[in-house]
Amino acid sequence: MTTIRHTLQQEVFQPNEERLLSICHVGKLFKKKKSSFLCVVSSTSPPINILIVQIKQSDKTYKRKRTWALAELNVVDGKNEAADTVEFDLHMDKVYRWAASNTQERQLFIITLFKQCNKHLLKDKPIFKNVPKAWTIEDVMTPENKYVTSPLLALDNDLSEDFQAITDKEQEDLNRLMSDCEFAISNAEAFMEVLARDLSLLDGENVQCVLASETQVEALMEQLETAITEADKIEKRLDTYDEILRHVRDAMEKMEKKTSMITIANRNNLHLLHELENIVKQLDLPRKYQEVLDDADLTNANGLKFAIEAGNALRDAMNSQLDPALLRMAAVQEQRKRFEKFKDKFSRSICRQLNNLFIHYGNHKGESEKSSDGLVLPQHGTVHKELSMYAELMHWIKVMDRKAYDGLRKVYTDSLGKLYDRDIRNLFEIAKERIAPSGQVASPTRSVALLGLDREQWTLETTATERNRYESTLQQVLSQLEPICLQEQQFCVAFFQLDILSPSSKNTLTTLDGIEADTTVLPHRKVEKQINEDVRNMMGNLFSCLEEELLSFINHIEKQDSFYCMYVLVHLNQHVMSAQSSFLSNTFASVLIHIKRSLDRFMQVQVDSIKECRVPRRSKCGILPYILNLEEFARYGDVLLKSDRRADLEKWYTRLIDTMLEYIAIHSADHHKTPQQVIKMENYHYLYSLLSQLKISVLDSQRKEAKQKYNDALAAYVTQYFGRPLEKLNIFFDGVQARVASGVKASEVSYQLAFSKQELRKVINQYPGSTVKKGIEALYKKVEKHLSEEGNLLQVVWRAMQEEFIRQYKMLEDLIQQCYPGSLITLEFTINDILEFFSDIARSH
Repeated sequence: MTTIRHTLQQEVFQPNEERLLSICHVGKLFKKKKSSFLCVVSSTSPPINILIVQIKQSDKTYKRKRTWALAELNVVDGKNEAADTVEFDLHMDKVYRWAASNTQERQLFIITLFKQCNKHLLKDKPIFKNVPKAWTIEDVMTPENKYVTSPLLALDNDLSEDFQAITDKEQEDLNRLMSDCEFAISNAEAFMEVLARDLSLLDGENVQCVLASETQVEALMEQLETAITEADKIEKRLDTYDEILRHVRDAMEKMEKKTSMITIANRNNLHLLHELENIVKQLDLPRKYQEVLDDADLTNANGLKFAIEAGNALRDAMNSQLDPALLRMAAVQEQRKRFEKFKDKFSRSICRQLNNLFIHYGNHKGESEKSSDGLVLPQHGTVHKELSMYAELMHWIKVMDRKAYDGLRKVYTDSLGKLYDRDIRNLFEIAKERIAPSGQVASPTRSVALLGLDREQWTLETTATERNRYESTLQQVLSQLEPICLQEQQFCVAFFQLDILSPSSKNTLTTLDGIEADTTVLPHRKVEKQINEDVRNMMGNLFSCLEEELLSFINHIEKQDSFYCMYVLVHLNQHVMSAQSSFLSNTFASVLIHIKRSLDRFMQVQVDSIKECRVPRRSKCGILPYILNLEEFARYGDVLLKSDRRADLEKWYTRLIDTMLEYIAIHSADHHKTPQQVIKMENYHYLYSLLSQLKISVLDSQRKEAKQKYNDALAAYVTQYFGRPLEKLNIFFDGVQARVASGVKASEVSYQLAFSKQELRKVINQYPGSTVKKGIEALYKKVEKHLSEEGNLLQVVWRAMQEEFIRQYKMLEDLIQQCYPGSLITLEFTINDILEFFSDIARSH
């Protein structure tokens, strides 16, 4: 039974801080095969609670089956006053009938119940019936304590064997002597000096007494002479001995060496004494600190103060720097074991208190300012302020009990993590409701504004007011997150000492008080990286849903606005740069990567839409959709161009415009009613004008290329469609130029029959002013048919054709002057007539 009692105490009751008072192996009446143990148990810490516990054994393990408080006990029925019965009943919530394995266990169990009831129950004590009266008295002895004897008796017998009492006379003299010196007991050294002085005086008085007698002096002198004679004899004999003992000198020299060895030994003894005193001083823990460590009160300020002092004293004692050889001393090892026990108990007290506080604060509602829209993240400064009182104890736990420290960190992150999880999810839910379109519970996904789509399809896009609401809501959410995360991180770093490497970390020599002893073990960058990793891990556990909720909120914005990635990228980038919190800045940076990828996907879709654009099938092609949409697209992207992330958009702008320049030429061939040169001319001109307005420096080369392509297309169109309105006249002079080229002088061409002056006049007469004007008017109608209104290039093209006509007119005039000098032959219309023709036609249309 002793073994079972020890096992139950260690495995069942000690983990719950309970002490086993009595045990009885019992079985249910008439069912003795189903046995169990009835135990009387007391709590070890106040308030004292007495319990009756039934223990079941299965597979060599013990488990609690039932537990009753002592106050629930109503009647103890022994069934028979005879001591040799094994049956008894306990009346609690119902009547339990038991049969003990033996009468002694039954007796001990009932006596223990009686004592505990009298000690801890002030009223409503249970009734004890059918039990011997000797068991129900206050000073009853339990069977196990009946034959106990005092060990002091044997000790007294041993000490009395060597004891000898002083006589009455000696006692009287000693009392009189000590009464003359009041300090005899308090100052032993002074008392010894007085005794020595008195002894010296007595010796002097004895000498005087001897000299007082002359006869005795004479006799003494005679004896002295005799002694001198004898001394002479002795001296001679000593000389003889000196001769004999000369060999002793060598031995004496050796003795001198031994004397030096003794000096060394004395010095070593002094050093040993110093070391022992140092050990005692370092390993000493005052009694008052032991009491605090054994039963720490962490519920008030004074108790915390004493607990911190005691904990620091224990830490210093356990951290004392002793020589490794001294650590093998039995006394040192014993003292360190005592320190370990104090440390374990004190650590459990701290863990219990902090664990309860962390769980309690997990339901904290937080403090928040009032807001009309409720878009506020509650603060928990009160929690931090109240927990800060325990910061030094947490630092102590980190140094002294790493396992308990890790457990407390987990409880804190689990409890406060649920708190922040609730607050953050609520914040983002309110934010989502705020950006939802008015009058709608859930906004439908809006179509993406693609550059390659017709402009009419952009009407579903977000309005400026809505976009402002999205931006302000996002900005407010990010501004709410930053102070909360920073406040929590600062608290965690200070409270859990996340900025100091743990002594249990690998490859580090950090002292137990948290100060690095050797910075050469880990390079500074690696130390800083490890610290930052600890901070990020803990903050990540506390704010585990932050990144997920932020991405969900941004995706919610994406469903409302296809251009979301631009202003979200701007605001997130600002907060990444401004966030002082390493955790929050890293979280924002991670989300920023997602947004950057969204921007890349969005811009790639725009590039693809340009390539896949379908040319309008109307009579006039006009400006292609992606050229028309670029202005509106650039207006949305302006927010990104004015931020630190402009390089991201400039890269894509370059690619967009290059794609447009390439595909204008490709798409110009897809329209069968509008000449290719007209499509190129109008779109390159429109693109050039737009790039000039945007003033994006990175697109300067594309703007110049657009202008050059526009000029080329204009020249090609004028050349192709203006042609040579004075066709026959041009053919005539082609022949003239051919003759000149073959070697005929220009002044002699008129002598050629086919190119005589008469022939020239015939050709000129075919182009009177009225005919020329009609031809120009027909050309205008053709140009007007080709060009679109949105291109707005009719006047530009008409002026270019006018310049081309004048150029051809001047060329013909020059040829007439060269080949027909002095003939006074001229065209029937002048340059002024040409200018008037073009001007009249333009005004009339």
